[in-house]
Amino acid sequence: MNDFSFYSPTRFVFGRKATDKVGETLSASGYRRALIVYGRGSVVRLGTLDRVVASLDAAGVEHVELGGVRPNPEIGLVREGVELARKHGVDVILPVGGGSAMDCAKAIALGAVYDGDVWDFFRKRATPAARVDVACVVTIPASGSEASNSCVISNDEEHLKCGINTDLNRPVIAILDPELTFTLPAYQTAAGVTDMIAHIMERFFSGEPAVGATDNIACGLVRAAMDAAPKVMENPEDYDARAEIMWVGTLAHNGLAGCGLGIPGLRDGDWTCHGLEHELSALDTKITHGAGLAVIFPAWMRYVWREHPERFLEFGSQVFGIEPVDPEVDELDVEVTPEQAVEYAVEATIDELQEFFVSLGMPRTLSEFGVTEDDIEKMMPGLKINRGESFGSFMKLTLDDAREIYRSAL
Repeated sequence: MNDFSFYSPTRFVFGRKATDKVGETLSASGYRRALIVYGRGSVVRLGTLDRVVASLDAAGVEHVELGGVRPNPEIGLVREGVELARKHGVDVILPVGGGSAMDCAKAIALGAVYDGDVWDFFRKRATPAARVDVACVVTIPASGSEASNSCVISNDEEHLKCGINTDLNRPVIAILDPELTFTLPAYQTAAGVTDMIAHIMERFFSGEPAVGATDNIACGLVRAAMDAAPKVMENPEDYDARAEIMWVGTLAHNGLAGCGLGIPGLRDGDWTCHGLEHELSALDTKITHGAGLAVIFPAWMRYVWREHPERFLEFGSQVFGIEPVDPEVDELDVEVTPEQAVEYAVEATIDELQEFFVSLGMPRTLSEFGVTEDDIEKMMPGLKINRGESFGSFMKLTLDDAREIYRSAL
C-alpha cells in the first residue's frame, strides 16, 4: 500500500426533501449572501430553482443569480460569474445542477479572489491560493464534483478543455436529494452512471499494486452502480435505486476509492481515459462526457491490459465473477495455455463492461458521435497541452498511442 493523504471536508446533507434545507444549512454555517449558478432549463422548468430560492429567503440568505451554464462549461460565463461575485460581495457560490454547474461555480470561486484572469489556473500559468466557499445542490449524479478536488472548463476560442485539481475545489456543503433525479432522461442517467464507474476505474487501474481494502471498496461501488442502473431505467422513480446511484457518484470521486493506489505526490490514478475524452468533448461540445467515456475506456483497456493483467483479473473477478479457466480442473474441448486463459478472462471482462454501458444506451464507437479519422489529428494539440507528450501511470503512452486508441474506437 502506497502512502496517501485522504482529505474530504465536505458536509453531506442527503435524503428526501433535502433541497428545502439549503437555506437553513447555509445560514447555520454563517453564510449571508450566495451566488446561485445553474444551467439552461430543467432546474428552472421543474421548480428546483424556486425551491432553493424560497429556502434561502426563509433563512434570510441574500442571493444573486447566474444562469445559462451549458454542458462542458465555458470560460466566458465563468468570467461573468467572477464579476458578479465581486460586485455583490458574495460569501458562498451555490451551484444548482450537475457537474457543469458545479465546475463553473468552482472556477468562479477561484477567480473571484484572484487579480488575474481565472483561465490562468487552467493553463497552469498560476496556482490558486484562496477561494470563495462553494456549496452544491446536486441534481445530476455523475461527476462527483460535489466532493472532488477537480474542476474542468472549456475555452471555445482556444479549442481547449482544461482541468485543475486542488483541495480548494472541494465544496464545503453538498445537498443530495435523490428525488430530484426522478425526472432525469434515461440517456443522462446512463451517462452519469458511466462517468462515476470511470472515476472508480481510473483509480483502480493506476498501475500500482493491489490494496485489498481499497479494491473491495472500489469494486463494491461499481457493483452497486451496476445493480441500481437497470432498476432506474425500468422505474425512474425507484427512490432506493436513485439514492444508491447518487451516493456512489459521490464516493466514486472524493478520493476514497483510490487510497493507497496513487503514487505519492501525484494524482491518485491514471486518468488517461478522462484526458482522451476531454479532447473529444472539446472537439464537439455536444458530446456528453460519460458517453464519450463509454467508448474510450474499453478501447484504452484493450490497448494496455497486458501491462498489468493481474489488475484486470481482479476487476473481472470482483465485478463480474469472471475467472480464468483452469485446464487441470475445467473440462475443455480444446487445449488452453495459462497465457490464453488470462487473455480470454481479460477480454471477457472488457466485453462485459462495454456491453453493460451499451445496455444502458451508451454508444459503442466514436463514429456514433460523427467522429472520423480526420478528427483525430484535431485533438492532438489539446492533448499535448493538457497531458504532454508522455502520460499515464498504468502504462506510459505517447501521442502516437493516443492516436491508435482513438482509431481503434472509431
